[in-house]
Amino acid sequence: MNAINFSEKSVLLNDLSPFIYGTKRLGDDSIPFEERVEIAKAAIDTKLWFHTSNQYGSALKVLNKAFRYERNKIPQLIVKLAGKTIDEIKAEYQKHTKALEIASIDIGQLSLDGEIAEDIVRGGKSIISLEKLKQRGQVKRFVLEVFPWNSDIALNALKNGYTDGIIDGLIFYFNPLQRFVSNELWDLINEKSEPIIALRTIAGGPVHSLRNVEGFAWKEYLKERATQIAPIFEQSGLASWTEFCMRFAHSFPQVRASVGSTIDAEHFHQFLMASEQIEPLPSGIINQIEKLQQKWSAETDSKAEPWSM
Repeated sequence: MNAINFSEKSVLLNDLSPFIYGTKRLGDDSIPFEERVEIAKAAIDTKLWFHTSNQYGSALKVLNKAFRYERNKIPQLIVKLAGKTIDEIKAEYQKHTKALEIASIDIGQLSLDGEIAEDIVRGGKSIISLEKLKQRGQVKRFVLEVFPWNSDIALNALKNGYTDGIIDGLIFYFNPLQRFVSNELWDLINEKSEPIIALRTIAGGPVHSLRNVEGFAWKEYLKERATQIAPIFEQSGLASWTEFCMRFAHSFPQVRASVGSTIDAEHFHQFLMASEQIEPLPSGIINQIEKLQQKWSAETDSKAEPWSM
């Protein structure tokens, strides 16, 4: 494995669209199938990157049908590959390529647990197996999925350089209300200029709804954080929470793209508008949010049980 120097990392993942269309809502079977296919086709026409997973209900079936209409328009894809062993990761590759009728995956989002996670922390043979998938062109690039409860995996791998040349960046929830990596890992990401794909652009919905509408926030911590962030959003003078969140993510130079999911045409249009000519938020606003995120990480996120947030 050849080590990558930090200047080379500045070009990793630079070909992503600033906004990536998340397909989770395409798997919602309460919406007629053909209606979802038409939404997918409309999104394909925008030439955005897509993010998908076989964990998203019937989303892959919807995409398969949408792709069949015009095979020459298939978008570039980030695909979630979850597993506890390298064999499970390979099986995930096979499932997705078969379901979508594609030959390769542009970016594999590695969601690792168990044996393979422990092996990567040790710099074990799993890394060589991932390298071979890249060499064969089956998965062209990899990003490592991170949560507060498994930040130590990425932290140790990055510290020791085990994933240099194999992992092209990190992917995690990153928006004004959520920065789902530990404080120690966040510091290392900045130190090494590690490329980031930010998940969950708008944190689950408009900040005022999260703060004020009973039951809108799926967890109480989001309501509490929305209460703290709302005055900062209002201070910005922006009318659009979507624009605020898109500008927040792209205020960090290592962020290559933000992934947001919607099945509503108006919401999709808001994402598109917010991703055009993105300007960073004022440094004073960013500093306020960063201080809150550091506090939340230390007091809440670092102590959270897996999948509790």
